[in-house]
Amino acid sequence: MASDPPAPAISATATRASIGAVLLASFFLPFAVTGPAIVLPDMAAGLNASSAGTQWVQNSYNAIFAATVLATGSLADRFGRRLVLRIGIATFGLAMALIAVSSDILVIDVLRGVQGLAAGATVSAGSAVLAHATSGARRVRVFGLLGASFGGGTAAGPLVAGALAPLGWRAIFVVIALGAAIAFVASRYTQASSDPSAPRPDLPGMACFGGALLVLSLGFIQAGEAGWSNVWTLLAFAATILLLGAFVLVELRGSQPMFDVRLFRRPAFTALMCLPFSVTFGLAALNVFLPVFLQSGGASPWRAAVELTPLEIPVLLVPLAARWLTSRWSMRTLLVAGPVLIAGGSCGLVVVDRGTSTWVSALPLLLFGVGVGMAFSVMDNAAVSTVPVDKAGSAAGMFNTMRITGESLAVAATAAVLISVTAARTSTTQAVAAVQGRHVPVTTGHAFADALHVVVIGLGVLALVGAILTGWALRRSHDTEADEMRAGTR
Repeated sequence: MASDPPAPAISATATRASIGAVLLASFFLPFAVTGPAIVLPDMAAGLNASSAGTQWVQNSYNAIFAATVLATGSLADRFGRRLVLRIGIATFGLAMALIAVSSDILVIDVLRGVQGLAAGATVSAGSAVLAHATSGARRVRVFGLLGASFGGGTAAGPLVAGALAPLGWRAIFVVIALGAAIAFVASRYTQASSDPSAPRPDLPGMACFGGALLVLSLGFIQAGEAGWSNVWTLLAFAATILLLGAFVLVELRGSQPMFDVRLFRRPAFTALMCLPFSVTFGLAALNVFLPVFLQSGGASPWRAAVELTPLEIPVLLVPLAARWLTSRWSMRTLLVAGPVLIAGGSCGLVVVDRGTSTWVSALPLLLFGVGVGMAFSVMDNAAVSTVPVDKAGSAAGMFNTMRITGESLAVAATAAVLISVTAARTSTTQAVAAVQGRHVPVTTGHAFADALHVVVIGLGVLALVGAILTGWALRRSHDTEADEMRAGTR
């Protein structure tokens, strides 16, 4: 296999600026999910926002982020990676600044959608900038740092938001806006690069995929408030199926598709594309709703943030030991063991209730976090390794899209389950108040705890199914390759 061509000669200052700007910007992309999750209850109360309006603070960001990563990557290649990166960072920061001064939940939801588009541009253009500025062993190290930046942003978000909570919910948005401003200044010195021959963005595919995510999120919100059999809920789910069907047709017939759906013929690739739903799905659900549950029982935002530290620390640290892990265990072993630990941690969280000691939840959260970190350490490489070399870039983009999609659906689906299960024993009004993190009566609190137990058991089952399917698919892929080598066809 031919080695990567050397990176063009650029100044050391430009290289350092490129790396620093992308790493800092990437840190704040997941930070913008886990940080605001801590202050959502205060935001909802301060703005007198509805449950749907509050949920869209997260849903609009995540759904549009997931839908635009691949399309904005094409724009970056065609019109300039540095240009798209700087536009993405600037738009991201400006939207945050406007949210910090806004008093209308609808305006905030729209701005969060704009942020999602900016985040997609930042992550796709940023990855291309790093690839252009580095090569060889340095590129491997830098992309390892990129993964650590995402993990660091995920872990730091709740703690920083909890510490800033006494200043009001707007403070966390101000901090993110300032961070984006610093990243924007650093990005000024990055090296310009482009690929004029790159394919045009797949706008029909992006519209179908993004539309499906938004409509599905709307369906989950409607299910929580009006019931799973409500006609509008059913229509939203039906529209999701139609849009996904249209997406598949567009991708199969398009000359330059956003997703190469033919790759899903490979069982190992399909299993790895689904792996984010058993890994990041649960991480997103706990990051957003465990703090909400704790605050509904009277915990402060800071205590809710501290409660998450056993989960967040291994998510940050374990991927940093990826080289050590892969030198001792196979990729298949790590990809199976990670979800198994997640399943164990999830089921251990059924002991959490109102007033439960932090130490009671620490071990299950630690198991969960180690499982996520273990999977994170090899998931990206595994997804790329299951396809031909010339499809590696497409596979990486698809995997990132599926990871963000898992996070998006986790927030919407978990909220719907929590509201509907809690409302079955209390009332919809009380259930919505609980999911917004407002202090609720003891009876409602216990119903909310039972709903949380349903969620964590579901996350455990999902992770265990993911472990079984991943192990089976990778074993089958290994056996097929061995058969082909023995037959002389490889």
